[in-house]
Amino acid sequence: MAPREMIEFYSVHRMPIVSFAVSSRSTPYARSLAHLLAVAAVFGTLFAGCATTAVAPRPEAPPAPAEGGAPSRPSNVEPPPPNVNLSGFPLPYRQGYADGCASAAGSERKDTTRFAADGNYRTGWQDGLAICRKK
Repeated sequence: MAPREMIEFYSVHRMPIVSFAVSSRSTPYARSLAHLLAVAAVFGTLFAGCATTAVAPRPEAPPAPAEGGAPSRPSNVEPPPPNVNLSGFPLPYRQGYADGCASAAGSERKDTTRFAADGNYRTGWQDGLAICRKK
């Protein structure tokens, strides 16, 4: 059997290694500084994973009137469940899908201000309209 050649995309042997290692000739100050930096890096990594941000509640705005006379839902209310699985999609998309699907069945139901400003709502509305028209 002939020997096989290996193709290397990068050299493992020439990669620089970052280390907090200190030599025996280092001063006590350099050794303690290196240990302090190592401990700070470990704790910084641990605490960065636990960081959270406070979410301020959104002020309630009155719902904008929808076209076609159908009342629109507030932007924080879950729409009725459709006959397709939309569990991984954001709430504005699901609301737009429900409004677009309702528009396919009868009079147009669209929140024009959200349609113009919110891409998720707009995409959901267009998808809901297109899919429910085919049924």
